[in-house]
Amino acid sequence: MPSWNSRGLRGSVLEEALNITNEKYRMEKLALVQKIPTPITPMEIDKEKHHITLAYFEQKSTVDYVGNVQGIPICFDAKECKTDVFPIHNIHEHQMNFMKEYEQQQGISFLIIYFSDADIYYYVPFKDVLFFWERAKNGGRKSFRREELDQSYRIRFTNQIYIHYLEMLSKDLESREETE
Repeated sequence: MPSWNSRGLRGSVLEEALNITNEKYRMEKLALVQKIPTPITPMEIDKEKHHITLAYFEQKSTVDYVGNVQGIPICFDAKECKTDVFPIHNIHEHQMNFMKEYEQQQGISFLIIYFSDADIYYYVPFKDVLFFWERAKNGGRKSFRREELDQSYRIRFTNQIYIHYLEMLSKDLESREETE
């Protein structure tokens, strides 16, 4: 079982920014999106500081966030990557299965990827995630380059919302309507 601290706090900056964004969306009544906590089992506790120093994941989590945007159910996972190459193994099979099932139930699934060295955020529609996933499963590249992403889904910073992904969600919805 993996230790919760074995990967440090990778992604915590991205998740904190998304938590701030989601709180702003909630306050403005644009969306209600919540972080899904990953259940852990504490193994070692510093009794003086009341801190967990070692813990293990109890079960595989689904995705990082689930919510509703003005009647549209959404789920997404937040991923962080230091380089311009994103390894497919950073997306777990149980996450892909959850997002696929969510889509089958008329929900919208996607990833938000932060390429930290370039300081760039992308909204990656599920159809693109699925393309990269299946390419890897079928013996193709086990990663994708940032340049392979649809550049029109780059998330830009706007007014007081840190990672304004609702604009890209709207674009994704319009794209889905055009292909129906």
